[in-house]
Amino acid sequence: MVSRVIPVSSFDLVIFGGTGDLARRKILPGLYRRFSAGQMPENSRIIGAARGDLDDDGYRKMVADAIKEFVPKDRQDKATIDGFIDHLSYVPIDARGDRGWKDLAKLVRKDVVQAFYFSVGPGLFGDLAERLHSFGIASEMSRIVVEKPFGRDLASAKSLNAVLAESFDESQIYRIDHYLGKETVQNLMAVRFANVLFEPLWNAQYIDHVQITVAETVSVEGRGAYYDKSGAMRDMVQNHLMQLLCLTAMEPPSMFEPDAVRDEKLKVIRALDPVPTTNIVRGQYGPDGDDLGYIDHSENPDSTTESFIAMKVDISNWRWKGTPFYLRTGKRLKARMSEIVIHFKETPHSIFEEDAGSHANVLTIRLQPDEGMDLRVTIKEPGPGGMRLVDVPLDMTFADALGPSAEDVPDAYERLIMDVIRGNQTLFMRGDEVEAAWAWTDPIIEEWQARNERPVNYEPGSSGPEDALMLLHRDGRKWGEVR
Repeated sequence: MVSRVIPVSSFDLVIFGGTGDLARRKILPGLYRRFSAGQMPENSRIIGAARGDLDDDGYRKMVADAIKEFVPKDRQDKATIDGFIDHLSYVPIDARGDRGWKDLAKLVRKDVVQAFYFSVGPGLFGDLAERLHSFGIASEMSRIVVEKPFGRDLASAKSLNAVLAESFDESQIYRIDHYLGKETVQNLMAVRFANVLFEPLWNAQYIDHVQITVAETVSVEGRGAYYDKSGAMRDMVQNHLMQLLCLTAMEPPSMFEPDAVRDEKLKVIRALDPVPTTNIVRGQYGPDGDDLGYIDHSENPDSTTESFIAMKVDISNWRWKGTPFYLRTGKRLKARMSEIVIHFKETPHSIFEEDAGSHANVLTIRLQPDEGMDLRVTIKEPGPGGMRLVDVPLDMTFADALGPSAEDVPDAYERLIMDVIRGNQTLFMRGDEVEAAWAWTDPIIEEWQARNERPVNYEPGSSGPEDALMLLHRDGRKWGEVR
């Protein structure tokens, strides 16, 4: 069964887990903003489906409350909220039983695009997919959206893909990673492939190294049981950082088309070298005064799960051989930030005197919190007294450069959900891509599990373990500041 990509005039979106935290915080507020922007056709419908015993009015009230809580006040309008919730319905449903499925079948139309958002645990994906078919709800116009984790290793990822493939074609499956919906992530492709200035230099001949950082200030409090089964490697590196790595390193696709883009990303993953343990630093935040440590949030007092990881990754292909990629991510760090930093090589020969110093261009792509880019270039320091060189940024913060239009940039979930409705899979992961990422990740995890080494401790509110600084220092480099 292959879905057709057609202009969208109307749709039915069913949110399984429609009363859950993700639905309340991201999905429904995002849909409200698209409705407010005029992107939701008048006869489209949103159907919440969950275990709770609500009726339509109860669900509409819950959604209205979520909008008031999670949408900025200046974006709220009572008439618009009332108009939006008129599109909502609710069906109490049992994902593993028969309750509610006949009622859902009566609501979902067959002559419009049908999108089914699986905002539930992956253990329910197969049950939902099977029942959508057995109750005659799914059709060739159906699309399903599945949240991570896409398995916890290669075997479980293959099993999950096989379960979904029993009911849906690959072209109907949208594996969502909200990082790919961020405006700056997509601008990374625009910077590379729409500017002749960068692409000729985007290789090992001119780039010294690349740093990718995703830092979080939050702890794992309330998620200790889940995090003990995943850790930073499974929770962040295998998906979010892997996607950022692929978009940074991939070859230019022949066209901006879903499979052309995903083919190039897959080639990057398959070119990744195995990573020796000497190129990996695993950390776990400890207690600090009134701040609890990871162990305090875990159900296992002897947990060896990492809340921080830094690693040096090499790509064995013609474009990148010899240029390392340094990845790091962690919980309870000093600031929340995500960025990709491209460090270009120094000029091969300086014509200036020694006191001018050595300089290299740096392109920083900020994903959050202040989306934008800056390019550090070298100029003469103003004033007399010879040629003294300094580095200054050419800054493009979206809010400053684009003015009021920057405020209308859709949230990542908004963009990705509307791409599902349009049938555009460019920013979604393909099954073979997920499996290739696990095939690279599994041996790394298996090796450190065999060694049974504890992660090194780091202070909450810091930049991570000192060992992570040494990972770059021994190569004559240093991390950008977590700020």
